[in-house]
Amino acid sequence: MNMSDENIIEGKNAVIEALRAGRPLDKVFLARGSSDKALGFIASNARKAGVAVAECDRRKLDAMSVTGSHQGVIAVAAAREYCSVDDILAHARSLSQEPFIVVCDGLEDPRNLGAVIRCAECAGAHGVIIPRHHSAGLTAAADKASAGAAEHMLIARVPNLTAALETLKKAGLWVYGAEANGQNRLWQTDMKGPVCVVIGSEGQGLSRLVRESCDFIITIPMAGRVNSLNASAAAAILLYEIVRQRNE
Repeated sequence: MNMSDENIIEGKNAVIEALRAGRPLDKVFLARGSSDKALGFIASNARKAGVAVAECDRRKLDAMSVTGSHQGVIAVAAAREYCSVDDILAHARSLSQEPFIVVCDGLEDPRNLGAVIRCAECAGAHGVIIPRHHSAGLTAAADKASAGAAEHMLIARVPNLTAALETLKKAGLWVYGAEANGQNRLWQTDMKGPVCVVIGSEGQGLSRLVRESCDFIITIPMAGRVNSLNASAAAAILLYEIVRQRNE
């Protein structure tokens, strides 16, 4: 995990005050097995604020620590505040446009996440949705990789990705998942109208429940010997095919 010193908040009081002040946090790391009441208070309030909480070995905390005195807790500040799925839908409505949303299913490399956010912003997407767990968050590394695009893009972080997809489907969006062995070839798939595109993780692709929630599984035709693209390259091709179809 690549983090700069200014993104690290460590020590019980510092993390408690960051939560009280409403500072956007990406994740809170707690020492595994601790019975400290202050750490329990931090965990409870972090979860209430929608912040991902992870227990880890103290050696990991020692390696992350900048001050050398983490007291069993380190928080990583988010580059900016997250929004809700409803905020993204409302943004599309405010522009009188059909929703165009990108979902990242477990991208764990913040540079990949940042690159996908950059593609989404350039293509005119209304927002990006990421899961709270098993995913990179909007850290400084992701923000940097987005080349500033994260400052202009609505990003929602949700506890349950399949529930978020159901919300989008009820709002009238068609959900397209991208996989190397999808049944629908990209160039022959109609992706006009209100649309959500799901990009799978670097190694595993789409998770099972997310895949089952998709209306269509699409694939990018490959002519070379390598049978897959990295997440941001695939996102760029998929999103600009949607742009092309919308401008026909």
